[in-house]
Amino acid sequence: MPINVPTHLPAVKILSSENIFAITQDRAHSQDIRPLEIAIVNLMPTKIATETQLLRLLANTPLQVEITLVQMDSHDHKNTSQDHLDEFYCTFNEIRGRRFDGLVITGAPVETMGFTEVNYWDELCAVMKWSKTNVFNTLHICWGAQAGLYYHYGIDKYEMGAKLSGVYKHKVLIPSSRLMRGFDSEFYAPHSRYTAVSADDIISHGLSLMATSPEAGVYIAATQDRKQVFVTGHSEYDMYTLDGEYRRDIAKGLLIKPPANYYENDDPGKPPMMRWRAHAHLLFANWLNYYVYQETPYNIETI
Repeated sequence: MPINVPTHLPAVKILSSENIFAITQDRAHSQDIRPLEIAIVNLMPTKIATETQLLRLLANTPLQVEITLVQMDSHDHKNTSQDHLDEFYCTFNEIRGRRFDGLVITGAPVETMGFTEVNYWDELCAVMKWSKTNVFNTLHICWGAQAGLYYHYGIDKYEMGAKLSGVYKHKVLIPSSRLMRGFDSEFYAPHSRYTAVSADDIISHGLSLMATSPEAGVYIAATQDRKQVFVTGHSEYDMYTLDGEYRRDIAKGLLIKPPANYYENDDPGKPPMMRWRAHAHLLFANWLNYYVYQETPYNIETI
């Protein structure tokens, strides 16, 4: 949250030049406050784990947030009990008449398939079309980012030949961005995918490339109006998520390398190193505060 300072205090200009957010008394007195309405389209098969990961990050701010969990009605959810879905999830048809301050579209383990081969692709396209008129800001994660880039801009993904799995160093490209406020010039984030998008494609379509990695490629991109944010990694992952994926793949007999820069001394027999927690909390706090709370209209029906 911002600090509230006198409007003409000299420190306001200094803090602004350092990309630190200070709200003046004039603006503070005119602000209305209400809970933020955030919908999460959870495409991950491990729904309960993903819910916990995302809610942990969305809850770590002073902002009051009301969450609506959304499932794809056109998909058979084999890994989550129907009782859980019935009690806690809505279908898209049940919320399509509502408006939301923010929308999160998660990743999904389908990136080796063509987009149109995914059995809920048409329904997801309907969600993304709806988001342009009924949602103020959308955060796309991993395959959700690839799906959003393809649907909105025709930017396709490409296969990398081997799975990208690990915790990689990234560089901030636009330090003045509000989404990057408080970031170190270099930071770590997890990735777990077989496909990628091209930085040249991102730039040629007029999108802002905000953070990249020499090894993992494009990490964060956004539209010029900042209404859509695309994050190709999994900053929401828990400490042992990559470990669980690695051991699952080994049990399937897949020839796969251990996640890079993850285990102590790169030894899977040793515990993982949690080196992205601070970045994860900062990324979600910045998105929720600067891209949603500070910009969304007070009357949600005007979105």
